[in-house]
Amino acid sequence: MQGHMAVAISMAMAAGLALTGCGSTGTTGVSAETSAGGKNEAGRNTAGNTAGGQEESQSGAGAAQVTDTKKGGKDGGTSLIFTTGGDQGTYYGFGGVLAGKIGESTSTSVTAITSGGSQANIEALDAHDADLGFVQSDVMAYAYNGTNLFEEYGKVADFSTVAALYMEQVQIVTLDPSIQSVADLEGKNVSVGAAGSGVYYNAVDVLGAYGLDIEKDINPTYQSFGDSAEALQDGKIDAAFVVAGAPTTAITSLAATKDVYLVSLDDEHMDQLIKESPYYSKNTIPASAYGTDEDIRTVAVGAVVVARDDVPAEDIYNFCYGVFENMDSIKAAHAKGAELNLEFATSVTAVPYHPGAADYFAEKGMEVPVK
Repeated sequence: MQGHMAVAISMAMAAGLALTGCGSTGTTGVSAETSAGGKNEAGRNTAGNTAGGQEESQSGAGAAQVTDTKKGGKDGGTSLIFTTGGDQGTYYGFGGVLAGKIGESTSTSVTAITSGGSQANIEALDAHDADLGFVQSDVMAYAYNGTNLFEEYGKVADFSTVAALYMEQVQIVTLDPSIQSVADLEGKNVSVGAAGSGVYYNAVDVLGAYGLDIEKDINPTYQSFGDSAEALQDGKIDAAFVVAGAPTTAITSLAATKDVYLVSLDDEHMDQLIKESPYYSKNTIPASAYGTDEDIRTVAVGAVVVARDDVPAEDIYNFCYGVFENMDSIKAAHAKGAELNLEFATSVTAVPYHPGAADYFAEKGMEVPVK
């Protein structure tokens, strides 16, 4: 797996640098700064290396750029790899915005790359193919405790929470107006997320609350958000589970050419689900998100950034500094920026926080659990 990730990182960095050269802003997956460097005695990547150990061949002037452009935070200077999600999901678009802002504001450089989602991001951290990753709050707990998605893979404990950033709604998307309840999915062709993502277990939970078995009562397919949207448009599936911050790029693009419908959950079944799985909370997707006739009631989990325990505290401090000192400009660049706030950022209890994050939040008068 490490070899594949290293290739993906190299391609992503090359593509991102090309986008930067073309003046792309907002959603580019690569920070504005990279520099050459090596590894320290502990084998950690220092400025300019990808998490997989490959080096960018750049001049000494490029190396100086990372530290010389520092505008705040602490003396970090490490180049971090940040795995996000599919290129039509919220993780990637928002991750690119955050990476750019952190690079502009601090000495730490962050490169956001596409990935297979929450489970894949945890596994990339475990394999030292990434330094940071987006993850659903439920999947983070699965990994830390070695349950559900991580029952076979095994417990992963050498990562920490950086910050919770926004809520990810369970979106059940269809082009068929006759599908008005989760119960109406029985016997239908339904995408339940890409293999390696947390969407599958969200689908299991939601369907289960309505008495449906994912393997027996629906015809499941395993597709990314973008592939799910294409399959809906082509009539190959009847509905798709998408767990991401709304509006989500893949669904927004679909709604531009088709009448999109989202399935609401009723209070009775949501209460049952939350009682059995308390990491869910009730949430509302406004009608304005996709132009639906009314607001959609559903459940949501948190979108959390996690990091390997051995990432320098100064660089994790800088990640938090770059995000929470620039909330207004991030909000202007991406809709999810409106959900950033320190109270939610420090609300995670399932996995302790990284010391660098704890240092930043302590300066803001917020205490978080630390390993």
